[in-house]
Amino acid sequence: MTDTSEPADEIGRLPAESVYRRGVWLRWGLLAVWGPGLVVMLADTDAGSLITAAQSGAGWGYRMVLPQLILMPILYVVQEMTVRLGIVTGRGHGALIRERFGRGWAWLSAFTLFASAIGALLTEFAGVAGVGELFGVSRWVSIPIATVMLLALALTGSYRRVERIGLAIGAAELAFLAAMVMARPRLDALLAGLSSMPLGNSSYLLLVAANVGAVIMPWMVFYQQGAVVDKQLSVATIRQARYDTAAGAVLTQLIMIAVVVTVAATAGTHQGGATLHTVGQISTALTPYLGRVGGTILFGLGMLGAALVAAIVASLAGAWGLSEVFGWRHTLNQRPNRATAKFYITYALAHLIGAVLVLGSVDLVNLAVDVEVMNALLLPIVLGLLLVLEAHALPEQWRMSGLRKYTTRTLCLVVIVFGLYMIPQALGWI
Repeated sequence: MTDTSEPADEIGRLPAESVYRRGVWLRWGLLAVWGPGLVVMLADTDAGSLITAAQSGAGWGYRMVLPQLILMPILYVVQEMTVRLGIVTGRGHGALIRERFGRGWAWLSAFTLFASAIGALLTEFAGVAGVGELFGVSRWVSIPIATVMLLALALTGSYRRVERIGLAIGAAELAFLAAMVMARPRLDALLAGLSSMPLGNSSYLLLVAANVGAVIMPWMVFYQQGAVVDKQLSVATIRQARYDTAAGAVLTQLIMIAVVVTVAATAGTHQGGATLHTVGQISTALTPYLGRVGGTILFGLGMLGAALVAAIVASLAGAWGLSEVFGWRHTLNQRPNRATAKFYITYALAHLIGAVLVLGSVDLVNLAVDVEVMNALLLPIVLGLLLVLEAHALPEQWRMSGLRKYTTRTLCLVVIVFGLYMIPQALGWI
């Protein structure tokens, strides 16, 4: 991300002259503009979300497919706001909060973001540890290797390079689509499931809430807004940036659906209600039906890709957010030096804290639950500030209006309500 002291209009003009001069691919924006939306959406389908999807398929089968489809537009409208805010203002999310609401709110948002980012890293490292253990690799080996790789990634000196590596890693999640084909789901059963949503059942509603809570993470908002700024996108690219976000929203939910359907067609059909709280439990449940290739290799590859790309996004979001609040220079387009040292130290500390906590934790399942609860508690703050910024920080021509405004606000309210709904159950109060 560029220095927060640079004028927004200067940032916005830089790429406008060059984006559409670089051949056919760039003319369509597939290389020059696309990326932030796809990366953040692939990160949204992280280890915790995939475990939730597996639990959904095991417990309720194909009846959990329709909620995933409904979540596509919810995911899009929230992240699309960050695209407009970042491109039009040239400011990251934390910087805008500081400018509009003062340092108090900025500090609150930044530290809740950093806590959420650390929580996400705990979940992702737990996923990496689980995948390693599938192949007989100790967490004391897999987690340090992942940590070193993620730290080295930020030192490449280019946001675009980090983005492309993130996309390549996240592409491993497509393995879940292959696993779904191998599961051979029955079309008639799938169609029957699409017509049934037993919202009157508290157990079903709780899993729906868990899926909704897994869709919008606080760090996603900070990341995508920061990414479009670091990529120096101009207002001329907003349409393509929206397409990037929409494509990512569809892709990430298709991956979630693939996991739901895979488990529903196998363990969900033959072992209804199977306990699936860890990577190992899911793999064990799938292997009798998909074999070692489908149940271990494809599943492990997809889970590893999901965990690593989410770790990249969450840690960068946390480092960007804190840097914006404290006015530190923060950009991946410049290697560590005296000006960017605080940003890179924050990025490194996030990984090291996450790795140490996971290595020292015995109960990774309860750790993941704690992270889910924390994210649910942070949602009202994050989405509330996002909506206020969209209504006041943008010039009038770039704000939502009419039906679109009220639809977006309603969908955000739904996310908040469902996120809060899962807290008592997660804490064992009911």
